[in-house]
Amino acid sequence: MDADAGPTARALRALEVIQTAPGITAEELGRRLGVTDRAARRYVATLRSAGIPVEAVRGPQGGYRLGRGVRLPPLSFTAEEVLDLVMAVLEGPAAPAPDDPLGTALGKILRALPREVAREGAAVRSQVASGPGWTSGRPRPGTTSALAAAAAERRRVRVTYRTASGRDWESEVDPWAVVVRRGYWYLLCHAHAAGELRTLRIDRVRRVVELEARFERPADLDAAAVLEEHLGLGWEHPTRVVFDAPADRVRPWVSAPMGRLEALDGDRCVLVGSTSNPAMYAGEWLAHLPFDFRVEGGPELVEAARVVARRMAAAVADHPVAGPAAEGVASPTPTASRRGRTRTMGAGVGAKEAT
Repeated sequence: MDADAGPTARALRALEVIQTAPGITAEELGRRLGVTDRAARRYVATLRSAGIPVEAVRGPQGGYRLGRGVRLPPLSFTAEEVLDLVMAVLEGPAAPAPDDPLGTALGKILRALPREVAREGAAVRSQVASGPGWTSGRPRPGTTSALAAAAAERRRVRVTYRTASGRDWESEVDPWAVVVRRGYWYLLCHAHAAGELRTLRIDRVRRVVELEARFERPADLDAAAVLEEHLGLGWEHPTRVVFDAPADRVRPWVSAPMGRLEALDGDRCVLVGSTSNPAMYAGEWLAHLPFDFRVEGGPELVEAARVVARRMAAAVADHPVAGPAAEGVASPTPTASRRGRTRTMGAGVGAKEAT
C-alpha cells in the first residue's frame, strides 16, 4: 500500500482485505497494509468503533473475519484487475458475444466503473478480435449450477448425457466434484448403473434431476488428480495402441482422455483407454500423432483405423509415391513393420481435448 496513505485509507483497505481473506492474521494483515501487526490491530479497532463487526477467532485456524449483518461498501476494482478480467474472458474457450449473459455481465461491470479505471479494459474488449475457440465446450450455466449445488449438498442426481457419438443415456450419479480442465467443465461422479467412476463433460449433460438420496464422497478427495487419472476410462469401446517410440517422447502428444500411457519393452510404449466414438479416436486423435503405431484393440477402434487408412490411401492413389526421406513425411499407406504386422502411420499436430 502507498506509504503516504492516511489512517482512513488504511482502515478501508483493512476492511477490504478482511472481506476477501476471512481468517487473516494480524501479522498477514499488517504485511498487506505495509505496517506492523500492532498497527494492523489498531485499524481493526477503528473499524469496530465505526460499527463494523470484525470478529477475532483464536487458535491455529483463527484470525479476523467479518461478522453477520455488515453492510459493505460498493465493490471496487483497480485498472489492472479490470484488464486481467477482460483478458481472461476474451481468451476463454468461446469469447462471449455482447448480447449473451457473459458478454452483458462484462459490459455492466465496465459501465459501472469509473472511466479512468475501466478505460484500458474497455479498449481491449473493443479492439481485440477473437477467432473461433479451440473448443465449444462451454456448458449451460443452469446445468453447471445444478451439478455444483448437488455436489456441495452431497445429493444424488439423475443425468441425461449425450456421448461424442451422439448416443443418449441416463443414469443416477453421485456428483463428487465439478472440475475445469483446459477450457472444459467436467463432472467427476460415481455412476450407479455402471458401478464405477465416470468423468462427464458438462456441456454434454442434457438434463439434471435432483433426487432425495444422499451420498458420502471419498475423504481427502483430490478431484483434479482423480479426473486426470480417469478421463480416458469407463467408456464402452476399449482402446489399445502400441507406439514404436519411448513413452517420454509420446507423452507430450497424448491428452488424458486418450487413456493411460505406459512404457513397454525397449523403446516402445502402450496407450490403454476407452472411447464412446472410435471414429473420432482414430481420425482426429491417432491420425495426428507423428509416431509409428499399431492399433491392437478393441475391434471397433481397429475397424475405425482401417476406414481412415483406406480414405487416406484413396486420397493419393493417383499420385506417384515420393520417398519418405525426400519429403520428410511418412507414406499414407500402411507399411510392413519389423515384426511382420501392419503399421498405421500418423503425422501432424497434437490430439484434441474431448471424451
